[in-house]
Amino acid sequence: MVLTKKRLIAITLVLMVSFFILLLYAPESLIGHRDDNLLLFVPKILFLALTAAIAIVFVLIFIFRSEYISAQLNTFSRFKYYLKLLIKRDFVSRYRKSILGVLWSLLNPILMMLVLTMVFSTLFRNMFTVAFFPVYLLSGQVIWAFFSESTTLAMTSVIAGEGVIKKVYVPKYMFPLSKVISSLVQMAFSLAAFFIVVIVTGAPFYWTMLLIPIPVLYIFVFSLGVAMLISSLSVFFRDLTYLYGVFTTLLMYLSAIFWPVEILEGSALQNLIGLNPLYQFIRYFRYIVYWGKVPDLWFNFVCIGFALSALCIGTYVFMRQQDKYILSL
Repeated sequence: MVLTKKRLIAITLVLMVSFFILLLYAPESLIGHRDDNLLLFVPKILFLALTAAIAIVFVLIFIFRSEYISAQLNTFSRFKYYLKLLIKRDFVSRYRKSILGVLWSLLNPILMMLVLTMVFSTLFRNMFTVAFFPVYLLSGQVIWAFFSESTTLAMTSVIAGEGVIKKVYVPKYMFPLSKVISSLVQMAFSLAAFFIVVIVTGAPFYWTMLLIPIPVLYIFVFSLGVAMLISSLSVFFRDLTYLYGVFTTLLMYLSAIFWPVEILEGSALQNLIGLNPLYQFIRYFRYIVYWGKVPDLWFNFVCIGFALSALCIGTYVFMRQQDKYILSL
């Protein structure tokens, strides 16, 4: 059996529809309570069906396209030194000629937290009250900052690599991938700042904090998918670099970073925010570091569905268009 791109898309859609129909009649012990609000229930089942479909397609790709996968892995192995060089360059250039250097990686999230804490805990203290607000705020800011920084930097990474692309062969996905990994390194420092804030504020430590790598993996895969998508599109549509800043600002306010989503209880906006991938990743992170809870199976399926969907779409668009980049650079 030859798995072409069209067949893979067709198989994914057929599997998704099949799982969607089956899950409509699945017991509540599997999918949770059937909410009367269709705006919540239908996307919930759709994400679960999409996650299952993508997982099966991934297995089929590894079985029937093993030669292609092996060739891609060999190519990556040959050029991994260049990936390391790009990551090192990004990290060094970030703090070049800076007096405090790497310390800014710790100070920046803390200073941002102090400013936002003063604004939201002082000016908006009558609207909501959140225990250990600095911890609550920074737990959302860490996830958001990684996504925003990694995708914004990756968006122009292919354009910035024009000189290399026109001279020698380099896997073009190395450019957005290096930006996302560089931001992941930066996120490690932000997590260190987060634990400093937890200690200073006297917030409780939970054993569930050991699960931090799980939401970090989810947001990494999701951000990589988005980075691949927009880095490809920006080669052909340069205006995207200006519009994306507006989009991320809107997305930030729809991610409930600064305020608890419970203040919107019963409103249509709460349902809209629930469909925001960033909100789900932030809520997952807060579950384990702020509330000390273990997210249930459904919550993991939602995050996996968002992450894998973004990665599949982004990779497909990037790989399909990469041969045309040279004509637009």
